[in-house]
Amino acid sequence: MLSRSISKWLATFSLSMICIFAHAQAVKVEIQKTADGYSLLRNGKPYFIKGAGGTSYIERLAKYGGNSVRTWGSEKGKEVLDKAAKLGLTVTMGLSVTAERHGFNYDDTAAVRRQLEGLRKEVRKYRNHPALLMWGIGNELNLEYKNVKVWDAVNDISKMIHEEDPNHPVATMLAGVNPQVMPEVIDRCTDLDLLAVQVYGGLAKVPEEIKQTNWKKAYIVTEWGPTGHWESVQTPWNASIEETSSEKAAVYKSRYEASIQKDKNCLGSYVFLWGQKQERTPTWYGLFTEAGEESEVIDVMQYLWNGEWPKLRAPHIDGITINGKQATDFIYLKPGKNFPVSAPSSDPNKLPLTLRWELLPESTDLKNGGDWESRPKAIPGAVVKEGKKTILKTPQKTGAYRLFVYITNGKNKVATANVPFYIQ
Repeated sequence: MLSRSISKWLATFSLSMICIFAHAQAVKVEIQKTADGYSLLRNGKPYFIKGAGGTSYIERLAKYGGNSVRTWGSEKGKEVLDKAAKLGLTVTMGLSVTAERHGFNYDDTAAVRRQLEGLRKEVRKYRNHPALLMWGIGNELNLEYKNVKVWDAVNDISKMIHEEDPNHPVATMLAGVNPQVMPEVIDRCTDLDLLAVQVYGGLAKVPEEIKQTNWKKAYIVTEWGPTGHWESVQTPWNASIEETSSEKAAVYKSRYEASIQKDKNCLGSYVFLWGQKQERTPTWYGLFTEAGEESEVIDVMQYLWNGEWPKLRAPHIDGITINGKQATDFIYLKPGKNFPVSAPSSDPNKLPLTLRWELLPESTDLKNGGDWESRPKAIPGAVVKEGKKTILKTPQKTGAYRLFVYITNGKNKVATANVPFYIQ
């Protein structure tokens, strides 16, 4: 009887919570012009976005000083908003708008109208949720586009959102600050409240680049992170050279401090990626490994958000070599041979470190704009210990490969690095 009573109480409580959120009052969010820039106000109080893109591990985001998450679509909108609310976080809710590069024809007025009306339903679902911060229309619609009518569609969606929801600002997310694209956005997207840009290696230049476009409103940065694979040094066989996790930590810090932190027109940002994904490699953009281990970049984000470093820091890696050569030496190796590998590293907390190695064929499932990519299958037994040395046994098959190392301290902290090479 007791367990049945408890179950009945829990069901009633859950239903009550659903009703509370369903009929909750929206928290007013607005952008205010200041003497030297702009300020975001939430419920009348200044709110600087200390956010991350992605909805994995958001309990840790809240614990480490973050205050907001960004989504790319609203498919799991209620789940994300409810969880964010419980953690004291807000959400920039993405609205999925199909890009021209994915086959959408912005000359098709009927399709454009159907898309807008579908989004209207999404806006009505979530407009009063207390965790909602703002709306994001599409993602990088300027990537590989030709039809300027996409910006007319964006502006119409913005007008629709303002009709349905007067309490939350509206942005659209652009790939970079393109001087050819910005005039079209400025001319056609007059209803937007702010701009959202997504920039990697060039983050430090964003304040000046936006100023030169003559954009007269506030902006946020909805993706930023390591040097992008398209910006990196390329090997002769067209493999991008990835920064180590320690090199990434340094550039995240320096680029943030040079732009987002000091530009009074910037209302904050969403670091990329609060999670893990395969994009060129399994480690390029994620701040976590597939096992949920935290890189040195997360230590940096805690410092940037809180002004204090965490007591337990991630391992630091100095680099990775094969046969004494690093990635920028453009390494060519013979098939079926043994070569020494090394990854000098240290732990700030003086904890013992464990190295795990993984050899992958170079990825051939390469996409643009963050589209889903498949992970190459690991080649087992490629790295072995021989006495005090660690040895790479090269495959017999010619072609491009990449050797990864994961260095852990037993406390869920990790350093990562990889080196591409070619078997000929």
